[in-house]
Amino acid sequence: MKIRKSTLDDMGIILKIYADARSFMASRGNPTQWGSIYPSQTLLENDIQSGDSYVCEEHGKIIATFFYRFGVDETYLKIYNGEWLDESPYGVVHRIASDGTIRGTASFCLKWALEQCGNLRIDTHRNNTVMQHTLDKNGFTYCGVIYLEDGSERIAYQKKL
Repeated sequence: MKIRKSTLDDMGIILKIYADARSFMASRGNPTQWGSIYPSQTLLENDIQSGDSYVCEEHGKIIATFFYRFGVDETYLKIYNGEWLDESPYGVVHRIASDGTIRGTASFCLKWALEQCGNLRIDTHRNNTVMQHTLDKNGFTYCGVIYLEDGSERIAYQKKL
C-alpha cells in the first residue's frame, strides 16, 4: 500500500468510499456520526485544494481516504474529562474511511500519519466502536472528550512515537 495526496480527479471514488462508509457505520450502530451527507463534496474539494486530503492505494487502486494535517486543530484546544498526553506539536487525522477490500488499511493510514509527525491526535464518535477498536489496537491512548463546532461530542485519542 502507498499513500499520496488526493487530486480532484479522485473525487468520484472518494465520494463512493464515504457513501459506503456511512452505510457501514449505520449498519454497526453508528448512523449519526456522518449522517447521510457528510462529508460534503465541497468540504472534500477544499481538503484537496489545501493539500490535506490523502488516498491510500493498492496496486494503483484507491482503497481508502483521509484528512491529515500537521498543526493545531481548534476543536482540540479544550478537552474534558481527561487531558492530552502533552501539548507538543501534533498532527491530526479526520474522516478516515476505506472501501473494506483489504484488512488493516486504516491501521496502515494511521501509521503513515504518525510517521509524518511523531505525535498524532484523532477523535471519533462514541458509537463508532470499529474505529475505537482500531485506535486501541494501534496503541492510541484515550484522552477525554472534545466537542466539535456544532456541539457534537467526540472521544479523543493521542499517540506519540
